[in-house]
Amino acid sequence: MTDGPVIHVRDLRKVYVVQERGAGALAALAGLIRRRGRALAAVDGISFDVAPGEIVGFLGPNGAGKTTTLKMLAGLLYPTSGTVEVLGHIPSRRERDYLRQITLVMGQRSQLVWDIPAIDSFELNRAIYHIPRPVFRETLDELVELLELGPLLHRPVRNLSLGERMKCEMAAALLHRPRVLFLDEPTIGLDVTMQRRIRAFVRAYNARHQATVLLTSHYMADVEALCRRVIVIHHGRLLFDGDLEALVQRFSPYKTIVVELDGPAEDLSAYGEVVARDEGRVTLRVPKWATASVTGRLIAELPVADLTVEDPPIDDVIERIFALERV
Repeated sequence: MTDGPVIHVRDLRKVYVVQERGAGALAALAGLIRRRGRALAAVDGISFDVAPGEIVGFLGPNGAGKTTTLKMLAGLLYPTSGTVEVLGHIPSRRERDYLRQITLVMGQRSQLVWDIPAIDSFELNRAIYHIPRPVFRETLDELVELLELGPLLHRPVRNLSLGERMKCEMAAALLHRPRVLFLDEPTIGLDVTMQRRIRAFVRAYNARHQATVLLTSHYMADVEALCRRVIVIHHGRLLFDGDLEALVQRFSPYKTIVVELDGPAEDLSAYGEVVARDEGRVTLRVPKWATASVTGRLIAELPVADLTVEDPPIDDVIERIFALERV
């Protein structure tokens, strides 16, 4: 294991120059003579460390700089400035020893050859990474077991469903047993059942191999199931880095109370903000400080069959962070 953090990022920036011109033929002609550019910071001075074996959620809206950051960590993009080290290596140097220890899985990109069976793509990766055949066989057997790949190995990739293909993508990316996983939306587009299976697999792989995982996802269920710590960025800047529970405590000043009544749902707006109503079931949003008193009033004053108090969904918390950042 590496002493200290596996991933070390300090003041990381990636700036692109975007060409601009006005509308019309004259502007187009002028643009041929004198081009105008505007600097756009996709990543704007972020810093964080990730310890060995951590699974960290890397969150933000579209365009926040998440994928750009992962590509710099994987060595696909060269930083404009700042320091990046992964496993003691500088990723942009693309050293062979480094590439053998990491993997980047992008939910919207495929590394499998479309017209041949997945097992043939796996054999290709074995050759690329110079994996000894006994090790390859052992690892493949493990991945087949964890991902239930047996019926899929000998079918052309083009004949697999999206969920089946994503499982094969994960296997292909992990055949060389990487120590660091960069997962960019690995469950995007998958149904709920397949999302659960991918999450369970990532958790199992992390436990078996003590792998370090940096995960981006728009599905908060992924983050809640896998990550104790989250890093939130917006417009390329870091907004929050800490415990997932602390994120909720800091940016969510309310609780959700779900009340089930004996009989039709009544108007409960006197108790809090009504956010959902379904026959005898009403969902209220109330300030945290008032949760105990509101709960007591509901039980004392109404025919309550069941009542639960919950923290708000994490995606609501993230939206609140972005709203506060814009103010």
